[in-house]
Amino acid sequence: MSLSGSTNFEPNVTEFIEEAYERCGLELRTGYDLKSAIRSVNIMLAEWANRGLNQWTIEQATQTVTESTTDYPLNKNVIDVLDVVVRRTINGVQTDTSINRISRSAYTNIPNKTTKARPSQFFLDKLTTPILKIWPAPENSTDVLVFNKIVRMDDADKANNTMDMPFRFYPCFVAGLAYYISLKKNPQLTPQLKAIYEEEFLRAADQDEDRASFRVRPDIRMR
Repeated sequence: MSLSGSTNFEPNVTEFIEEAYERCGLELRTGYDLKSAIRSVNIMLAEWANRGLNQWTIEQATQTVTESTTDYPLNKNVIDVLDVVVRRTINGVQTDTSINRISRSAYTNIPNKTTKARPSQFFLDKLTTPILKIWPAPENSTDVLVFNKIVRMDDADKANNTMDMPFRFYPCFVAGLAYYISLKKNPQLTPQLKAIYEEEFLRAADQDEDRASFRVRPDIRMR
C-alpha cells in the first residue's frame, strides 16, 4: 500500500460551508445560503478573538520612539499586545530591556506623565484604533519598541478563498460553523453541535499553547 505523499489539504470557504451544512443535515442550495454562511464565518472569527490567544495570529512589530512622545497608535487589526521590550543600541551593541504592563487605572494615576527616561511600563488603550502608551516618556528618538501583537484573522470574504488558520484548527472551524448555521437552519441540533464545537475548540486550543517549561518555587521564608 502506498501513501499519497501529499499534505496540501486546504478546503476553501465553500467546502467548509458545505461540510458544515451536511453536519446540520442540510444542503447548501442558494446564493443567499452561501452569503449567510460567510457572514456566520466572520462572526465566529470575532468570537475566536474573544476566546483568547491563537498562536498563528501573533506578529512581532517594531516602533521607533520619539523623544517626549508617550502615545503610539497601532493598526486597527491589533487585538492585544502580549509583551514589549525597549531596544537600545550603543556602539553597535543591542540591549533589550523588558517593560511591564500596567492597567488603565495605574496609568491614569501616574502623577507626571512627561517625566523622561527609558520607558519601563506600557498600557494598551483598546480603542477602535488601539494606542500603545508608554511611561516614562522616551528620553531620545533612537530607542525602538519591539512587541508581540495579536492581530485579527483575515475575513472569509469570497467563497473560493482559503482560511487564515493552520490545518489543526479545521475540525474546530467546521464544528463551530455547523453550530452557527444550526442556530438559523436547524435549531433541534444546536445543543449537540454546540457540545461538539466546544470539545473541538478546547482540543485545538490546548494544542496551540506554548510548550515552554516553567518552574514554580514557593517562598517559605519566615516573615
